[in-house]
Amino acid sequence: MRRSILAALLGATLSLSAATMPAYAKAAAPDFAAAVADKGRPADAIALDESRKPAEVLAFLGLKSGDKAADIMTGSGYWAEIMANAVGKKGKVTAFEPSQFYSSPDEMKVWDALGKRRPDISFVRYPFEAFSAKPDSFDFTIINLSYHDLYWESEKYKIPRTDPAAFVKTLYAATKPGGIVGIIDHVGLPGDTRKTVDTVHRIDPAQVKADFTAAGFVLEAESPILSNPADDHSKLVFDPAIRGKTDRFVYRFRKPK
Repeated sequence: MRRSILAALLGATLSLSAATMPAYAKAAAPDFAAAVADKGRPADAIALDESRKPAEVLAFLGLKSGDKAADIMTGSGYWAEIMANAVGKKGKVTAFEPSQFYSSPDEMKVWDALGKRRPDISFVRYPFEAFSAKPDSFDFTIINLSYHDLYWESEKYKIPRTDPAAFVKTLYAATKPGGIVGIIDHVGLPGDTRKTVDTVHRIDPAQVKADFTAAGFVLEAESPILSNPADDHSKLVFDPAIRGKTDRFVYRFRKPK
């Protein structure tokens, strides 16, 4: 009898808690292992799983079933494909890629093939220096190893000087109240951010925190899951000695309700 009463009280408490939880916290967590194990993923993407730990990272960042999610600077679509598998049919993933990239004939073939393989994902091209999205579009956004590029300029790749503050302001507006932005990037040394990005393609974590909190985001949590204390932060991330094994920070920012 006592157990029955306790069980009833616990059930009532859980029901009350669920009823009072914010909407963004109610959705179920996807089966991330299944999303990563999907047989449709290409071999070159699967080869990156060991170093990127996608199931663990997405679980930490808080992607939910049914989320409207964005992958900004998607590149090969690595994260977009996994997220599309995870959010399910009630969710939607939009993959953004700067028009300056994947622009040669051979690269366009890769881009077109990606779109044909995953018609469930919306692929959007935009000028690198002028990201745009409608307000309150996304529950979840990920930017993997690319945020630092907003401080980068390249005549070769036709990348003009970009305003990171304007980018984050636009992203803030595009994020739904209570929504999440996950940032993964290479740890860089303090100093001149643009010079650091130009020379080693890294960024001081403090710069990222400052940029996002200035726009109104709250740094909710950070994870050491991709850290590597042995990494030399003065090395170029493409150095064969460290490529794919850099010390990376993982931040979960949230837009307040």
